Amino acid sequence: MSPEPLPVDLPALAARLWARAASASRVIVGLCGAPGAGKSTLAGLLVEELNRDAPGSAVAVPMDGFHLAASVIAADERAGRRGAPDTFDPDGYAALLGRLRQRREDVVYAPEYRRELEDPVAGAIAVPRGCPVIVTEGNYLLHPDPAWRRVRDQLDEVWFVEAPSEELRVRRLIERHERFGKDPDHARRHAFGSDERNAALVATHRDGADVVLRWPAW
Repeated sequence: MSPEPLPVDLPALAARLWARAASASRVIVGLCGAPGAGKSTLAGLLVEELNRDAPGSAVAVPMDGFHLAASVIAADERAGRRGAPDTFDPDGYAALLGRLRQRREDVVYAPEYRRELEDPVAGAIAVPRGCPVIVTEGNYLLHPDPAWRRVRDQLDEVWFVEAPSEELRVRRLIERHERFGKDPDHARRHAFGSDERNAALVATHRDGADVVLRWPAW
């Protein structure tokens, strides 16, 4: 049975994480959802909420840092469907999350995807050992493939994030593509092409979430 969506409530979500952190050395929560659903926005706001009263308490580590570089997939058909599950490095992502969970190193450096470059940048996010909450986000945190299951195994909870409507999600996605340099026609083709195929796949994973969250109207 599909979980009923809850409204995005930052103080309540932060309190949920603080309650888990009270009995754990580190909490890693994943935000899953379709392209344009507002995962990175929620991750940023949640980290800001957690750090407001206790600076250094939370860091966002996005899955998008594990995009395969454009140069790696340029010579095969994956170049035309970047963002699909096989255009990422889930084993590398799971390994990083494992290092974060073990909390043995003074600092762990995570990669970050730079939209202006359309490529990941290594070592862009520093996660100190003293940080108790890690927020990660991405499309495929609930994917059933064994490599992606290894990602899920490193997460304490996964929250599925939904836009207020599919129309608003797609519009937001087109606007984001345009903001980072795509012309309007290219932005629409991307949003209604590979992005839409990926969104349909991600929707099939919804029932595996611990919580489903829905944004209010934008």
